[in-house]
Formats: sequence, C-alpha cells, structure tokens
Amino acid sequence: METSHASPNNQPLLEQEPSPPPTTTKTPKKLALIPLVFLIYFEVAGGPYGEESAVGAAGPLFAILGFIIFPFIWSIPEALVTAELATTFPGNGGFVIWAHRAFGPFWGSLMGSWKFLSGVINLASYPVLCIDYLKLVLPIFSSGLPRYFAIFVSTLVLSFLNYTGLTIVGYTAVALGIVSLLPFIVMSLVAIPKIEPSRWISLGEVGVGKDWTLFFNTLFWNLNFWDNASTLAGEVEQPQKTFPKALLSAGLFTCLAYLIPLLAATGAIPLHQEDWVDGYFADAAEIIAGKWLKVCIEIGAILSVIGLYEAQLSSCAYQLLGMADLGVLPRLFGVRSTWFGTPWVGILLSTVITLAVSYMSFVNIISSVNFLYSLGMLLEFASFLWLRKKLPAAKRPFKVPMSLPGLLVMCLIPSGFLVYVMAVATKTVFLVSALLTLGGIAWYFFMNFCNSKRWLEFNNAGEKLEDQGLE
Repeated sequence: METSHASPNNQPLLEQEPSPPPTTTKTPKKLALIPLVFLIYFEVAGGPYGEESAVGAAGPLFAILGFIIFPFIWSIPEALVTAELATTFPGNGGFVIWAHRAFGPFWGSLMGSWKFLSGVINLASYPVLCIDYLKLVLPIFSSGLPRYFAIFVSTLVLSFLNYTGLTIVGYTAVALGIVSLLPFIVMSLVAIPKIEPSRWISLGEVGVGKDWTLFFNTLFWNLNFWDNASTLAGEVEQPQKTFPKALLSAGLFTCLAYLIPLLAATGAIPLHQEDWVDGYFADAAEIIAGKWLKVCIEIGAILSVIGLYEAQLSSCAYQLLGMADLGVLPRLFGVRSTWFGTPWVGILLSTVITLAVSYMSFVNIISSVNFLYSLGMLLEFASFLWLRKKLPAAKRPFKVPMSLPGLLVMCLIPSGFLVYVMAVATKTVFLVSALLTLGGIAWYFFMNFCNSKRWLEFNNAGEKLEDQGLE
C-alpha cells in the first residue's frame, strides 16, 4: 500500500497544515553531511572521467587553466546562489520553489519542466556510458540485442537501488566515490617521479588546431549541476547549516579530483593530442603504471557512472515530490513508498522516461541537456537577484556577502557563458528544446485546467506562497 506525502514541515514560507491522520508510511531518515557531500559530488562530477577532451581540444596549458579558473567564474557563483536559496527555502523542489516565489506559478512550473527534462535526459546517458565501459571488459555488450538488453536491465537495477532509500543511496555514493577515485590516487603517486613540469605549459602540438567549442562544452559539462541537490533540501538534517558546508566541501573535493589526475597525466607522459578523448585516462594509467591500473580505472568508471545515476535520479524524483508539495503537480506525484519512504512515483516516471531516451544518440542527449539546463539556470539567476530585491528582510541563514550590484556582476558572467552555450547549439537542438518548452507551457495550463475541474487533487501550498512573505 502506498500513501501520499504531506507538505514538508521545514519550509519557512508555508503555514503548517493540521496534522494528518496516522499512516503506515515509514518516516524517511534525514540525510547527513557526508552523504550529502558525495551526492553533490556525483551531481557535478563523479571523478575526472570526461575531462580528457579539454586537452585534446586546446592542449595541456589551457586544460589546466580551465579547470583552475572556470570554477571561479561558473561553479562558485552557482554554488553560492544554491547555498543562499536552499537555506532560505529548505524544501524539496529547490529551484522550482525559488522561481515560484520570485515570479509566480507559471515560471515555477516552467523551471520545473526545464530542469526535470534536462535531468532525465542527462540520466539516460549514464546507463549508456556504463555499458560502454563494461564492453571493454565484456565485448558481448558492444552492439545488438545484448547491448540494448544490458542498458535496460542496468537502468532498472540502478533505479531499484534508488527506491530503497536516500540514506542508502547517500552512503552508497560515499563508497563509490572513494573506490572510484583510488586508481587515480595511485596513478598520481606513481607519476610523480616521471613528471616534467615543462609539459604543463604546452599549448598543444604544432599543426593541431584549437576546438574552443569542444573545450568550453567540456568544462561546462564537467562543472555544472551544483543546484541539483537543492531538490533534496527537505530530506537533509538541519539544511540551513548542512547545505553551505556540503557545497563548500564538495566544491573543493571536485576541483582536486579533476586537477590532480590532469596534472599527473599531462606531466608524466609525452603529448599525443589526438589521443586525448573521453576514456584516455585509462590508457594514460597503462603507460604510467601498467595494464592492471588501466583495468582498475575502467572498473572505477563503471562505479562512477553508478554514482552519477543515483544522484541524478534522486534529484529528479524529489523534484517531482517537491512540485507536488508546492501544488504545481497533483498530489499523486508526491506519493511515498510505505516501506522505504521514497517518492516511488517520481522514481518510476523518471525511469520510464530515461529508458525511452537512452536509445538516442549520445551527442544529441548531451546537447539537449546543455540547452535546457542553460534556460533553467538563466531563470535561476534571475530568481536569485529578484528575491534579494523583493524580500530584502527575509531570514537568510546563509547569505552571499555582496550587495545587489555585486551580485548582478557575479551572475552576469556565468549567464554570458550560458548564452554562448545556447548560441552554438545546432538547429536540431534548438527545435527539440523549443518543442519541449512548448510542451512544458502546455502542461502548466493543462494542470490548471485539471485543478479547476477538480479532476485531480492538488495541495494548496502554491496559493499560500502568493499570500505570505517569509518570517
């Protein structure tokens, strides 16, 4: 038997509902600091896998500088915005609540559509990546029916793990994060005597052109999604204190996990720029330490992909739960499992869409994710700035220590990069993104129609948002 989830009690912007009648639903255990740090880490990175293309696109020096500088102009502003808003509005739904509170229910719903669609499309890439790494060990999964069957089964198994509870997922992420990084720690230590610092300042091989679009897309792909964990705020123990600490810790951890292996590999082996594509770290490890370390990194890649999938699925499922709490979606989407207290409807819906999308071209998957994500982030920065102006006296347990003009500059720099990412998109991506956006708008008006006709049951939390300020 399943039962609906009531609005979370830790949202300062909503009045408390009368206590619901007792149910048999198990009260979910709150998420602690360390598991949250690793969930954020897997939302953003999951390890240095995927950064190799930056070297291939622009050479070692620009790749190293990119992973040093880009966090300051992109990752830190996004993390600071997330820390302030997640602690001011600590409820499941995260960025949906922020846009709803800033600009009203239409924009909250559209934010939810953009972020959810980008999330589940992104989610679809992970089983594909998992099987791509697995086929290196078991070639039977390279193509045909065995490959499709493996993607299908791996998606279902990983989703079931998510169903068993966020606490289990969180501590699984801790274990996966540590184990998947161990081969890179070994590689970096073995590489130390072989490092020639002059290799770090190489601009690339003579005659090899710079692919700046690939370079910036690689940086963007590896250092975004800091705000995704905000949809879990209602499940976090003392979110006002825990979220800023978790974001800071995850930020330092992520940057080191990218930078140290990059310095080790580029400094220890001669540059053959055309080899630096996704997955090259495994070959670099073989050159530095031997075949055994290559196998370890390939196994670590599979573990990393599992962590990425679990973190992203949690974000998508709890976003739907938060939108149901907010009244943007019917209460059906907030139903929790009786046994585990997890949002099983959100997990099921996200899994079904993931399976449907997982057979798309990987390039189209990533491009569509980047475009929809960029739209959502532009709205998120706008919501952050407007809420500072609209609610200057609101209680903010964590507050970015800047006045409004400084915040405007802080948000404009990453916003300019978002516009660039969108501008270089292909016509296909433009068309797909436009159709999905129109679908999101149509969904909002359809939900309003269903609510007016009482066809579906909604929470009235969204109406209270319009009538109340923050305490």
